[in-house]
Amino acid sequence: MTTIRSYMTDDHRHCDDLFAEAEQAVGKGNLDLAQATFGHFHSAVLAHFNTEETTLFPTFEAKTGMTMGPTQVMRMEHGQMRALMEEAADALKAGKTEDYLGLADTLLIMVQQHNMKEENMLYPMCDQHLSAELPAILERLETELHEE
Repeated sequence: MTTIRSYMTDDHRHCDDLFAEAEQAVGKGNLDLAQATFGHFHSAVLAHFNTEETTLFPTFEAKTGMTMGPTQVMRMEHGQMRALMEEAADALKAGKTEDYLGLADTLLIMVQQHNMKEENMLYPMCDQHLSAELPAILERLETELHEE
């Protein structure tokens, strides 16, 4: 059975793969490809964040009454990562690969730490507290993640 944890963790891996493609393109000196692949990564991550912030987090908060806990921390981290992704995209656009690589290293560390917290703490809590709503929530998450 699909869980929130397994579904959202799979989406983390999808985003990670796109980020790795951008890194490889930069490493090969192909800035056009790097910009395109980073653009795909950026869009996928924003869709992931938006899905969490509009569906998963509010549903969890409504069910548990926890609004100042893990979801608040995740939203703050989303904001920090959004800013880093904008800076990295701007660096790529300007052809500043060294700046991009520094920002990408910082972003990678943040993403890894963030994903660990979600995958090991928040998503299991969501699965536990939202078990009755699971099919409907998974359907909404899938719909929102795959809107273009």
